[in-house]
Amino acid sequence: MSTRTLIIGAGGVGNVVAFKCAMNDETFGEITLASRTKSKCDDIAANVKAKTGVEIETAQVDADSVDELVKLIERTDADIVINVALPYQDLTIMDACTQCGVDYLDTANYEHPDEAKFEYKEQWARDGAFKEAGIMGLLGSGFDPGVTNVFCAYAQKHYFDEIHTIDILDCNAGDHGYAFATNFNPEINLREVSAKGRYWENGEWIETEPMEIKQVWDYPEVGPKDSYLLYHEEMESLVKHIKGLKRIRFFMTFGESYLTHMRVLENVGMLGIEPVEHQGQKIVPIEFLKTLLPDPASLGPRTKGKTNIGIFAKGIKDGKPRTVYIYQVSDHEKCYEEVMSQAVSYTTGVPAMIGAKLMLEKKWYETGVHNMEEFDPDPFMEELNRQGLPWKVLELDADATFRVDEA
Repeated sequence: MSTRTLIIGAGGVGNVVAFKCAMNDETFGEITLASRTKSKCDDIAANVKAKTGVEIETAQVDADSVDELVKLIERTDADIVINVALPYQDLTIMDACTQCGVDYLDTANYEHPDEAKFEYKEQWARDGAFKEAGIMGLLGSGFDPGVTNVFCAYAQKHYFDEIHTIDILDCNAGDHGYAFATNFNPEINLREVSAKGRYWENGEWIETEPMEIKQVWDYPEVGPKDSYLLYHEEMESLVKHIKGLKRIRFFMTFGESYLTHMRVLENVGMLGIEPVEHQGQKIVPIEFLKTLLPDPASLGPRTKGKTNIGIFAKGIKDGKPRTVYIYQVSDHEKCYEEVMSQAVSYTTGVPAMIGAKLMLEKKWYETGVHNMEEFDPDPFMEELNRQGLPWKVLELDADATFRVDEA
C-alpha cells in the first residue's frame, strides 16, 4: 500500500520539501501540498512536475482551523504531516494530527502570535496525547533547530564522554542585491532578531540586550563575519539531553546594513505586534511591513554566496580535553539550480524531508513528542550526505578557536 504524505506550507521551505519528497517518492508515495493560498501550491507542483516528473496534488487549507485540518488529513488519508507553515500554527496542526492518529513533524517551535516569545512548553505538553493516540511528533527538524541538534548528538556519541561548552554558529554570507530583505518569513525573522538574547550557563539562563554580545568568527569557506548572540530554541532541549553541559550559546551573522535597517524600523514602531489605528482601520505594523518587503521565496534566483552552519564543542574524552567543529556549507546558486530555492530554505527543507523519511522508514520512531537529539544521529547524518547537505568534522587542538580578535 502506497504511503501518503501531506505537506502544509507553500513558502520557500515548503517548496524545498515538496521537491525533495518528490525526489524520494519511493518513501513518500502520494504527496499533497496544501496552503492557505492554493495558487502557490499549484506553482510549486508545476515546477516539481517539470523538473522531476512527479505529480503532486494540491489543496487549500486554513492551518489556524483544526476542523479544516482534520478534514484535509482525512481526505488525503495521510500517513505523516510535514508542517512547514507558520510557527503560530504548530498547535492546531498537532491537535489535528492527534485527532486523526497521524504522525507529525515541524521545523520550528511554537510562537505566540501576540507575544514575541517562542518555546517548546506547549508542544511538550502534548506528549501524553500523542502517546495515547499512538503517534509520533518530531519537533524542530530544520537546520537550526534540527541538524544542529543532531550534530550535538553525533559529537556526544562519537567524540566526547562529556561536552562542556557548545557554540552554535549560523552564517549566511549570501547577497540578494536588495537594500533590505529577510531570508525567511519577515515577521518571524524580525521578531527573533529584535528580541533579547539568552544563553545557558551553569544551570541557569542569562538574558542579554538584543545584539549586546558580538564576536568575529572565521567561518570555513566563507571567512570572518560579525556574529551576534541570540536566543534560539534548540538550546531549550539540548540543555536537557547533552551530558556534562556547562554552557551553550547561539550566534548568527548580520551585516551592518541589515542591523541599521532593523534599528530604524524598530525605532519608528514598524516591528510592533500590537494593532494600531490607521485611517480608521486597525493594522499590525510588522504585518504591514511584511507586505512591503520582498517575498523570501523570490530571493532564490538572485542570491549568491554561501551559508555555513555548525557547532563548536569543547569537552573531554578519556579524561583529556577535546575540541570538535562540525559544520555544513551550502551554496545559494547550487541550491537554486536543484530545487529553485536559495540555501536558507534549502538547509531547512532538506532536514525536514530527512526527518520524515526516517520516521516513515521507522529508523526513528517512538510515540510521543520528541526533539531531534533524542534519536541515534547516525542515520540522519548519513542521509545529510546523500540528500545534498554534506558535512565536515574538524578535530582540533583543545585550545583551538576560529574566533578572530578585532584590531
